[in-house]
Amino acid sequence: MVPFSILDLAPITEDSDVKTALENSRKLAILAEETNYHRVWLAEHHGMRGVASSATAIVLGHIGAATKNIRIGSGGIMLPNHSPLVIAEQFGTLASLFPNRIDLGLGRAPGTDMATAHALRRNTSKVDTYENDILELQRYLAPPTPAQKVIAIPGENTQVPLWMLGSSLYSAKLAAKLGLPYSFASHFAPDQLFDALSLYRAGFKSSIQCERAYVMAGVMAVVADTDEEANYLFTSVQQQFINLHKGINKPFSKPTEDLLNYCSASEKAMLSHILRYALVGSKQRVTDKLEKFIEATKIDELIISTPIHDIQARLKSVSLLANTGLSKATGFKKYGQQN
Repeated sequence: MVPFSILDLAPITEDSDVKTALENSRKLAILAEETNYHRVWLAEHHGMRGVASSATAIVLGHIGAATKNIRIGSGGIMLPNHSPLVIAEQFGTLASLFPNRIDLGLGRAPGTDMATAHALRRNTSKVDTYENDILELQRYLAPPTPAQKVIAIPGENTQVPLWMLGSSLYSAKLAAKLGLPYSFASHFAPDQLFDALSLYRAGFKSSIQCERAYVMAGVMAVVADTDEEANYLFTSVQQQFINLHKGINKPFSKPTEDLLNYCSASEKAMLSHILRYALVGSKQRVTDKLEKFIEATKIDELIISTPIHDIQARLKSVSLLANTGLSKATGFKKYGQQN
């Protein structure tokens, strides 16, 4: 048994709008808390017509105000898009508003296309400052030192726990080196899952935040009363991946009965490869798949994306997954350190 958490992309669906997407995220977070999920994370994406969580810290304030105890955070903030000081101030503010509930997951991808990355003032030079930026961010969130000239107010001494997010061996090695908990994006980039987890565990160095290696992995889950219904609902995210592959930027699609005519044979093969860890089906079918995934990866925590167009079906999927009997409530506050 491992803790279950939620990754929410605040999907903007066809025939809907941003306000509705954010209201749906609020409903999802409330249900996650009621059904004993451990945390709810939102991800930073920009310029995507199907994602409403670009201003991630602001959306987290919306989620925090609607809940009481569940941990909330970023899955993740794309740190090269930002000044570490600004992120320290944003998440220091959240930590002051919602004490002992905030996580700061970090990634280094743009979270968008290169034109939008340029508009974000992202540093596109070949100099990789990611590790130094993480260390700078840690200093802003730590207790201040007498020699420190730049301080984050809010931020200093909030000690918001950092997470490393990634889909490559680079992120696994860096998380191990820095002694930070690690979350692997196997829900959309499965290829290096086992190599990354092995490298992270083998190279982990304990830190003030994290005494031992702590691993989370992501999966997509679409659970319904029947396998047929779940497969139908899953066609929404399959269309989304095909659209991304074709460079089509549109809101999150309604499910379709006609997926085979929507994609080519090569695109079908691409979907099968990228989404091979997706949990799609009835509760029993998903439970069997999930048991095998947890056993194979030996993860400490599972984070679940539920890419379903209809909010009621999305909420039902989250409830059914919570009732598989495979999740547990947890007392983790500093990751790798248990109450």
